[in-house]
Amino acid sequence: MCGIAGILLFDEGTEPQSSTVQRMTAAMTHRGPNQNGIQVVDRIGLGFNRLSILDLEDGSQPMTNEDNRLWLIFNGEIYNYKPLRQLLENKGHRFKTNTDSEVLLHLYEEYEENCVDYLRGMFSFAIWDRNEQILFAARDHFGIKPFYFYQDHKQFLFASEIKSILAADGVVPTVNPNSLLHYLTFQYVPQPETMFQGIKKLEPGYCLRIDSQGNKSIKRYWQAKFEPENRPIETFVEEIRFVLQESVHLHRQSDVPRGSFLSGGIDSSAIATYMSRSESTKTFSVGFSGENNETVFAKQTAASLGTEHFDEIISPHDFFMDTMKAVWHMDEPIADPSAIAIYRLSKLAREHVTVVLSGEGADELFGGYRIYREPSSLKAVTWLPDRIRSFLEKMIRRMPFSFYGKNYLLRGLTHLEDRYFGNARIFNEDEKRTILASHPDLNFPWVPSKEITRLVYDHCRSSDDVTRMQTIDMNLWLPGDILMKADKMSMAHSLELRVPFLDKEVFNIARKIPASYRIANGTTKYVLRKAMEGIVPAHVLDRPKLGFPVPLRKWLHTDIGDTIVEQIAGSNARQWFHMDHIKDMLKKHRSGAGDYSRKIWTIYIFSLWHSLYINNNSVNYYPELIVVD
Repeated sequence: MCGIAGILLFDEGTEPQSSTVQRMTAAMTHRGPNQNGIQVVDRIGLGFNRLSILDLEDGSQPMTNEDNRLWLIFNGEIYNYKPLRQLLENKGHRFKTNTDSEVLLHLYEEYEENCVDYLRGMFSFAIWDRNEQILFAARDHFGIKPFYFYQDHKQFLFASEIKSILAADGVVPTVNPNSLLHYLTFQYVPQPETMFQGIKKLEPGYCLRIDSQGNKSIKRYWQAKFEPENRPIETFVEEIRFVLQESVHLHRQSDVPRGSFLSGGIDSSAIATYMSRSESTKTFSVGFSGENNETVFAKQTAASLGTEHFDEIISPHDFFMDTMKAVWHMDEPIADPSAIAIYRLSKLAREHVTVVLSGEGADELFGGYRIYREPSSLKAVTWLPDRIRSFLEKMIRRMPFSFYGKNYLLRGLTHLEDRYFGNARIFNEDEKRTILASHPDLNFPWVPSKEITRLVYDHCRSSDDVTRMQTIDMNLWLPGDILMKADKMSMAHSLELRVPFLDKEVFNIARKIPASYRIANGTTKYVLRKAMEGIVPAHVLDRPKLGFPVPLRKWLHTDIGDTIVEQIAGSNARQWFHMDHIKDMLKKHRSGAGDYSRKIWTIYIFSLWHSLYINNNSVNYYPELIVVD
């Protein structure tokens, strides 16, 4: 696990300054504190921060092949590198190290851009071909590892973190107003955009090619598609058991201490169970005091598995003390309160291990979110013809009063494409127009956020509604929220986080499972639960999903709510919003008129991000902010 950065200059005869590449890598030393490498060759400068995991002595980068034609910088892990090495040795390739990095380099030497078709792992990498004067880059299938880039008429910049790009010359951090609009809907900025004007993400399953004149092409090499097969559930149970056990085995490869996150739910319990069967395992959990304290369940599961368990209760003081640090590490605003919990959990784990396995991805692959049960519950309404549904929906919306079942009817009468935007929908279009001020940068025709999801829906028109919802989350929620916070919050502490569920061979099984096996018997992830019977502790199987239940709703009823609103009002981000409406939301929240905690938090996180990156351009500033005494 590492950080990569690079500069490609387009003017012939120019060469990047080593000092500039050094600034870019210095901005993300936390991603790789064990080694810093710089290489300037031709018109390109390559930078690398290494967190040593495999072949601790000989894995330095940038790495070159035998004739110095190819130069590689690589962030991630290739889990099938050993069989790939054997394949390449049979073709005559010779190796100097035992790293997966060198395997990737030789794989490109043999197959060029098709090398990505052979990879099983998490990665973002760039290879400079001196003969062709081409830079080739790729990001893994699911978007586990980030890859950002920026291009103007003089240069192409890329890095694992945006703050590295901002450390280069010629990049001025400004808000992308269109991204702000979508952020207020999704609580993150949907790919390929970022909150910064001109800086983009390379999307999961995509590769990029750019030459020394700046001619760039981006193409998709892999796409997550659900294609259910009508087979007995028992066949899927056996296949899940086999492929998940194999994936955990591959994800255990490292030359440094490793452990596992453990919440007590089925996802992390499955990973920790398979891991503990092969080695003595350390497990880690955090929680908040109250009825949904995750550490209670995690301790029970750890005791059943016999792991060495470590946990921590997060106080409001600790939570808010870490919030600004987490925002700085995240690069972009992501208004998911659980990100702060993962930041704290990663800090705890790093005191004991360097690599940790985690359960991200199981919900998206196997149907784990409770909202996926909605299509079944709405069948009493959704069977109606479109014309009747449209008429009834308009009629009910015009009613000036509320009644029992009104929200149910409205959701059932609204087409899936118009009601489901993913696991978070914070502000709708009307609410955004109310909350946003008349900022001059917002004076353009707004594109509704459903245009983002429509692009995904168009690719799965023939699928059932549950599958379509999962496809939305696989393409938007998973890379935009779940994996982004997992990568940034763990790497903030130089901790490598691995996700065995997000293995392309595991997905190859999951994508074939019918919706009736994913959502069944009133529960989610039904087939995964069946597969884990007799494997994970029995008390885990029927436990409802909690995630990290941050008590934000309760906290806003205290002085914390006043402090948050005061900080929004005191920041330059207030120019984007009507403060009266924000204050009114807090008032309504406290009066019981509704739960406005996520709406207020979304604006708060944007204001912190704005203070760090737009006002101060704090690339190398490690922030401290305590909002709770």
